[in-house]
Amino acid sequence: MRTWRWSVGACMIALLVAGPTAAQQQPIPEVPEANPSDVESVDAIITALYASISGPAGQARDWERFRSLIAPHGKLIPTTAQSPTGYVYWTPEQYWAQNGQALADIGFTEAEIGRRVETFGMITQVFSTYESYRQDQGDPDTPFARGINSIQLVHHQDRYWIVNIFWDSERPGNPIPEDYIGG
Repeated sequence: MRTWRWSVGACMIALLVAGPTAAQQQPIPEVPEANPSDVESVDAIITALYASISGPAGQARDWERFRSLIAPHGKLIPTTAQSPTGYVYWTPEQYWAQNGQALADIGFTEAEIGRRVETFGMITQVFSTYESYRQDQGDPDTPFARGINSIQLVHHQDRYWIVNIFWDSERPGNPIPEDYIGG
């Protein structure tokens, strides 16, 4: 029994030591150079994120700007009841391939209406409450959706990088708490 415990412990230590090394050996995707003013602060990168996906119908979105904000290996993670796990993972390229043209076609805009920020060392967690608007349906001044983006950032190499954006939408039974709006 003692040998088994030692073996499990040794395996755990080996995984902890080998994990970062294995991740470092993966090829690093090329990321366009960011405008320094887009990544100099938490406020700047969140503003740039929303601006890069927003705009009127017929206007192409700024893919290069969007991609420059997201760290190599960064993910976009929407929640969905249709997935067995409750979420799906997209690379920035998968997100753009699936949504980029539609954002331009419908005249999509997303605006932040509240924010909570927590920072420890190099990491920052932002809960960014948003409203989404479409020009192609109904009143373009009335949001068709609201939700919260959980945005994980790392401050590295004198800039902020988006590591993950994990989001959920408001819906019946899942209202946004009032204290997540406006702050």
